[in-house]
Amino acid sequence: MLFFPASFLGCSSGGQAPLSIDFSADSASVVFKHVNPAGLLQLKNAGLPDSVWNDLISVLQTPSENDTAIVESPLPGKVLLKDSVIVFQPDSSFVKGRTYLVITHLNAEFGGLGKAAKSELSYTMKPLQKLLVR
Repeated sequence: MLFFPASFLGCSSGGQAPLSIDFSADSASVVFKHVNPAGLLQLKNAGLPDSVWNDLISVLQTPSENDTAIVESPLPGKVLLKDSVIVFQPDSSFVKGRTYLVITHLNAEFGGLGKAAKSELSYTMKPLQKLLVR
């Protein structure tokens, strides 16, 4: 359940590059670039508790075909706000060859002007998802 105003997420991309979700250069963390600047500023000033960050950003280790012991569940870690990016640092290292599912509501929208014109507005925000292979 999300307990923060949707304004943290940004309502319009306004020609901004889409949210980028990738491993850092050393693959020790996940970096979110092109976060809506107004939303990023609000997040920096909000002082959100960890529970809200867990709703906003989730990184899940996905099970492989040969590994039934892994259950898809959020990895524990912490979120760091940098100047223009957000970084997820897991409590333990990412495993080489493993696939991770990143789910976030950063930059998520109900709909923009183009969707409104096409009558494609949504009543719910759909999270952004990306698979990353370490």
